[in-house]
Amino acid sequence: MPLEPDDREAPLPPREAFRDGVRRGLPFAAVGFVLSLSFGVLARQAGFTALQTIVTSAFVFAGSAQFAALSIVVAGGGVGAAVSAAGLMNARFLAMGIALAPSLPGRAASRAAQGQAVVDSSWAMANRRDGSFDRWLLFGATLPQYLTWLLGTTTGAFAGDLLGDVERFGLDAVYPTFFLGLVIAELKDPKSRLTALVGAGIALALVPVTPPGVPILAASAAALIGLTRYGEPR
Repeated sequence: MPLEPDDREAPLPPREAFRDGVRRGLPFAAVGFVLSLSFGVLARQAGFTALQTIVTSAFVFAGSAQFAALSIVVAGGGVGAAVSAAGLMNARFLAMGIALAPSLPGRAASRAAQGQAVVDSSWAMANRRDGSFDRWLLFGATLPQYLTWLLGTTTGAFAGDLLGDVERFGLDAVYPTFFLGLVIAELKDPKSRLTALVGAGIALALVPVTPPGVPILAASAAALIGLTRYGEPR
């Protein structure tokens, strides 16, 4: 149901909204640093150069997509499967971008550039609950997350040799644990429960019988189920 006018959040001035976004984004930025540090180390262990590792984080900037692609490469899968899985993991951003678009001013190119600030946590925080979004809060929340994601990746890419064997610090378990955490979180939400169950079921069924990369690629297709769910009225 649409919210009554009195129930809607009063918009903050752009500068205050940006600062509020930065403040809200800091906890996510701290977690992102640890995750991206792990990605940097694991990517180097998988054969990526430091530059390739950093550029991947700079342009992809998506934990689930990056760990999905990396896990396929580590398991011996092809680059095509890794890229395809990453693309399917990020399919949700299409629906999120469609929902955000009316709240972004300017022409198509300008709105597309502003839309690059969309990450899950920032998108949710910027949602005003009436179908509109606070774009300045979105920008502010994403900024620290992007900076610490690059910092963590860079640290991991260059400190990997100092850390030594990834198993020593448990970093080899980061991306399976990461995906398990995602599944558990999605199972708690009735709207995404079906998507999570279908994806997990596909992956478990295919692991014993298909080449590396195929289970993740096939399971990622389940994310397409969720595309229609982001646009459902609340």
